[in-house]
Amino acid sequence: METMQEIMIEVSPEIAEAYQSASPQERKKIQAIVSILLQKQVDQDVAFLRELMDEISDRARARGLTPEILESILNEP
Repeated sequence: METMQEIMIEVSPEIAEAYQSASPQERKKIQAIVSILLQKQVDQDVAFLRELMDEISDRARARGLTPEILESILNEP
């Protein structure tokens, strides 16, 4: 199981009070919802990055960049 790490977020005083007065079970539910929301954003960011990298790769190939040329560029001092 993945270890959990604590973070701090700013919320209104009313939200903070509601969370602090929530039962342990309610807090776990809130924490799960926040984790899901943040994970969804991470997943979207990773998907966007993959799409962007694929597009860059396609454009480079269309302009004549081969794996051999890329390797020689990367190996230049």
